[in-house]
Amino acid sequence: MSKPLLQDMVRVKKSPTDIKNNKKQSVARNTESSSVRNDRIEKVYNQAKRSGRGPKYRIYFVALISIIFLLFALSFLFSGAEITLVPKVEDISLNDNLSAAKNSNVSSPSFDLVVISGEENKLIKGGEIKNVAIAATGTVVVYNSYSFSSQNLDIDTRLEGSNGKIYKTIKKIIVPGMKDSTPGSVEVGIYATDTGGDYNSTPLDFKIFGFKGTPKYSKFYARSKGEITGGFEGKSSVVSSLEKTAVISELKTTLKTELSGKIINQIPSGFILFKDASFLSIDEKDASFTPDKDDMISVNLKGTLYGFLLDEKKLTTQIAKDAIDDYDGSEVYIPNIKDLTFLLSNKDNISFANVNSIDFALSGNPKIVWKIDEKKLISDILGKKKSDFNKILSQYKNIDTAQLSVRPFWKTSFPEESKNIEVIINYPK
Repeated sequence: MSKPLLQDMVRVKKSPTDIKNNKKQSVARNTESSSVRNDRIEKVYNQAKRSGRGPKYRIYFVALISIIFLLFALSFLFSGAEITLVPKVEDISLNDNLSAAKNSNVSSPSFDLVVISGEENKLIKGGEIKNVAIAATGTVVVYNSYSFSSQNLDIDTRLEGSNGKIYKTIKKIIVPGMKDSTPGSVEVGIYATDTGGDYNSTPLDFKIFGFKGTPKYSKFYARSKGEITGGFEGKSSVVSSLEKTAVISELKTTLKTELSGKIINQIPSGFILFKDASFLSIDEKDASFTPDKDDMISVNLKGTLYGFLLDEKKLTTQIAKDAIDDYDGSEVYIPNIKDLTFLLSNKDNISFANVNSIDFALSGNPKIVWKIDEKKLISDILGKKKSDFNKILSQYKNIDTAQLSVRPFWKTSFPEESKNIEVIINYPK
């Protein structure tokens, strides 16, 4: 390799003008490079910025679709139908004569007889002192274990007590016949055939004196219900007839109110006791006036209340048949049925203890309401089109008006399951 020449190694000295021009060119190049770099940086930033928007928009879109899907899912989850119904109602004016049989199994009106006995006592001030003679009184149950046929016993039938004394019945009675192996029985008041305290007694057994010497003597018998009391002879304060009438009337009212309250507690479901369908049976001999200490008189009144419990459903159906020309036998009820006036026919000639049928009148302004078979209606509309609702409803003559609400509102058919259909019936009270 040849060595460089000395002259080649000599630095060429530049002039000031050249140096200045070179500086300008260098600055221009640096300026141009900075601008290019800035452009490139901005371009990269914009590309990065644009590339970041895409994922955000996709997230928003997916979230929106998810919300819409959730709303649809919830609407189907809580879908259902609500039907509000008003039943057919008809107001009528009633003045009807009806009949009812005791414990009847037929469709016509029937009744059960409820019987309850009791007594009331009151102390009153006596009046003038006189010699008085009072017969003892009590109540007995007479039994028939002789035959399946009933037995008539006249008023003042003599009963021979286990104490050897004779007592008499205060009224005529009919002793029912046996049922299977159970003796027939009936209650009746008794009084002693003589006055005085000797006839007062603890409970006794009795035979019917008139049957002595016949097979009936051992098969008809009686037992006292409680003690026999009130017998007295001697000087005592007396009560005037006017006072007797007043105190008996007062005790009757009190006794009926008390016994009526007890009967109400015994009314079985499906039966109704009208206000005027209970009757207190009292004989004047059931009232005793017994001298007490300090010139006071103890007044005792015994009585038996008979109540006619009518089968409400059978009675309501009969009323509808009689009052409505086009009644088709549909199930109805009368919400104000207890407000009707009950009047028993020939009550003075009825033996309440042995009554098997009654005639009575009912009057008032009952409201007859048709019942709606909710389960049948739901069954008829399951899965059906909403547009068919009125057609289905037209088959129910016992519906007056109806309102329908289906969820969600855009559904065009009823739910497929009965649990998703709610029926509200606005029965009048």
